[in-house]
Amino acid sequence: MSDEVLYGMAERLGALLERTGECLVTAESCTAGGLAEIITRVPGSSRWFERGFVTYSDAAKQDLLEVAVDTLARYGAASEETAAAMARGALANSRAGVAVAITGIAGPEGGSPEKPVGTVCLAWLRGSGEPVVTRTVFTGGRLEVRRQACLLALQGLIEMLEKQ
Repeated sequence: MSDEVLYGMAERLGALLERTGECLVTAESCTAGGLAEIITRVPGSSRWFERGFVTYSDAAKQDLLEVAVDTLARYGAASEETAAAMARGALANSRAGVAVAITGIAGPEGGSPEKPVGTVCLAWLRGSGEPVVTRTVFTGGRLEVRRQACLLALQGLIEMLEKQ
């Protein structure tokens, strides 16, 4: 997928957020701020992008997003439960009304039989609703996994906002 595709999706997301009057917050682990970087390529994104959290370590997830120690210990950082907690924490610690969280194992190391390299969990949350969570396993190298995670994050945000 090209940069133009990602940029086009970010533009579309921005138009949807402007139309609804909402702001977005991102909480990223394995993408390390890559999604926020894509989003802020769009001129005027400061009108609808409130902030981004890069919570690469478990300690950062706990400190900045209030992810419970028990959640991380029980399910691991690359889990649906942690992604949901990250999305909730991002909304709670920002002025945004829409959140997306990404956590996973981009590789090339760190995988296991239960969670192979390429495992990525995402959560989308709007307001006080329940997070929509997914887990997928992407193929390719580290950068490809991260780009695919950003693409899926953008797709999920657009779908969520278009349902209104």
